[in-house]
Amino acid sequence: MDRAIAIIELLSRHAGGLPLMTIADTLAIPRSATHRLLADLKDEGYIRQEFDGGAYRLTAKIVALGFSYLAAAGMTAKIQPLLDRLADGTGELVTLAVIHEHKLIRVAKAQGARRGLLYNPDEGAEVYLAATSNGHAWLSCLEEDEVLQLVARQGLKREGYGPNAPRTMRELLSFVETARELGYAKIFETYESGTSAIAIAIFGTRSSRPIGTISVAGPVIRMTSKAMGRILPSIRETAEAIAKASEELPIFSETAH
Repeated sequence: MDRAIAIIELLSRHAGGLPLMTIADTLAIPRSATHRLLADLKDEGYIRQEFDGGAYRLTAKIVALGFSYLAAAGMTAKIQPLLDRLADGTGELVTLAVIHEHKLIRVAKAQGARRGLLYNPDEGAEVYLAATSNGHAWLSCLEEDEVLQLVARQGLKREGYGPNAPRTMRELLSFVETARELGYAKIFETYESGTSAIAIAIFGTRSSRPIGTISVAGPVIRMTSKAMGRILPSIRETAEAIAKASEELPIFSETAH
């Protein structure tokens, strides 16, 4: 079971699919066992293969399960309208992430841009803490030792991010300290060139630790420091509404109490 889940998680990061050998070698699973697991997942409808010897990909069944869970957990009815309202008001991309097993996981988005430059990055589920506003917002609520542990687990990635992304722990801690002093995180060309973002942590009404984060991101020519200052009250208002709603939603239950 653990190996099957590991395969699903790996394929979730590769929309184009992966061949059997790559899956086996990446997860350190014997190729014969990998083949059996892939066959079982294929029979259950979770993955597909276009032709014998071709790459394995996830099917829409996984996506459907995710949507079903979010709907059942109240995200669709209670949280998504709050994100949509913030996106419409800011005209930018809004992202909500929740804390789960010492990870920050993206669970919902809302796109407010209707014309002109559109920022909609192809992101995985887990937030890269070192270079994202959501990551900095969460880390700014933690003690330095915990910050170092969480970032060390992910690793400081040096490629594929913006020119201002921190390359050392010292640089990262500087970002985190700034976010701690401000009470929110803001980044400029850190996650991706030409983009900027602002984020704050969400605290449950009965919790001293954050239960998630919310961010607004867009092209740097629109998302300036002045623009961030204008939208900060709306972000805080949305975070407070999410915190209130979180009391009844199981997706926040890990850290809400």
